[in-house]
Amino acid sequence: MEILERIEAQIAANRLPLFAVTVAAVPCPDTPVILTLHWHGFVRERLLAVDEAEVVSYTPLPSSALQVNDRWTDILDLDRAAMEAGWELGAWDVARAEQPSCSGPGAASSEAIDCLKAFNALPHSIHGQRTVVSDTPDVDDLLDVAGRRGYLTWLFRPVHGGIWAEVADDATLLPGGTRNPPCPHTPIRPSFTKASRTVYRFGLAASERAFASLA
Repeated sequence: MEILERIEAQIAANRLPLFAVTVAAVPCPDTPVILTLHWHGFVRERLLAVDEAEVVSYTPLPSSALQVNDRWTDILDLDRAAMEAGWELGAWDVARAEQPSCSGPGAASSEAIDCLKAFNALPHSIHGQRTVVSDTPDVDDLLDVAGRRGYLTWLFRPVHGGIWAEVADDATLLPGGTRNPPCPHTPIRPSFTKASRTVYRFGLAASERAFASLA
């Protein structure tokens, strides 16, 4: 599962800073995975289509949603891929969320909306501009499975290629906001019994390292 490679390719192609990265998947082997890159920046809306025209509003740059079709057999394959991407890109942590079926009896409408958000399938825009640019041809099928079987998401905020480099207080980072592979953390198998959240913490504040050296 080449999540890291796809993120790096998008950073190189767009030359924009990342705010966060999310991954969404259903718990069924060999199904596509939706990778979304949330960019930091604004589109300048002008009165006229010339550089000298007055800027009348700023619209956030749309996120990029990509479908990853790499084969996988175990949900921990995705866990490791997300952790490795977050680790090498210098994220403080990777947060995994498990969500149950959202289409069964008694499920709240908010759960269905959260599912649409996770797979970036909400049909909305801001000032006529799309909030997500998607290349996800199988997203409707994934939503159908997620509604019946539940789904998982992973979230992390890269330092390398992101907006966090100037404020990162992390003694584990190399120059440039990266870490050397492999990720040393062991994934924890999801329970798939209820909504839950697992946070894999990678970062270590400089003050924490100094305290540990004195202990």
